[in-house]
Amino acid sequence: MANQIKLRNASGKYSIRAAGAVLGESNNVIELSEGDLTPVLYVPRADLAMAFFDKTDTSTHCPHKGDASYYTLEAKSGPIKDAAWSYETPNEDMTAIAGHLAFNTSKVTVEEV
Repeated sequence: MANQIKLRNASGKYSIRAAGAVLGESNNVIELSEGDLTPVLYVPRADLAMAFFDKTDTSTHCPHKGDASYYTLEAKSGPIKDAAWSYETPNEDMTAIAGHLAFNTSKVTVEEV
């Protein structure tokens, strides 16, 4: 599967929103495509309001990307558990996504503006 993972710089500017708030905007989004799965957008932490994200105890492991840590979004309307994840120390071939967050798109909107 590792040879089926493709990373590319997504063109355009993206807005990240949840619970009525803009969490960030970025021109530096990375799109990760993995086989037939829906592509995932990774947004640099530097372009996000990280004060609204708290690391949770949730973690998962991907043999190709490494260990993912999850974050709860502290919204005005209440916490949104595991709204985002990050490969903080990804496997060697995936280092481009280090320092980025990806989002559960049923909880957070990431769209090109």
